[in-house]
Amino acid sequence: MYLSEGVGIVLVMAQQHEIAVNVPQTLDPVYSNMIQIAYKDDEFTFIFLHQIPGINQAKAKAIVSITPQHAKNLLAVLTKTMADYEGKFGKIEQKGAQPTENVTTIRGYS
Repeated sequence: MYLSEGVGIVLVMAQQHEIAVNVPQTLDPVYSNMIQIAYKDDEFTFIFLHQIPGINQAKAKAIVSITPQHAKNLLAVLTKTMADYEGKFGKIEQKGAQPTENVTTIRGYS
């Protein structure tokens, strides 16, 4: 989804609660083609990275930490959204290594 500047979004949650979301004009979208996920007992941390092909470096673009409960909700939403996407556009085939083969452990986390 692409958002134009100053967009206001209304999300209707599963329990039919509306939440008005204001997207600041200064918020720039970022592109990420790699993610590192770390966790400890009270949070999951997602580090969104951009790696330029052919270079053994990646630049962190955003870091987001959420509670384990929110991580579980995110998993459910991503699972449903992916099923909807593949139903509309076709199955996405994995290329190269399996996702679990590229997991990086971050110090201080499990």
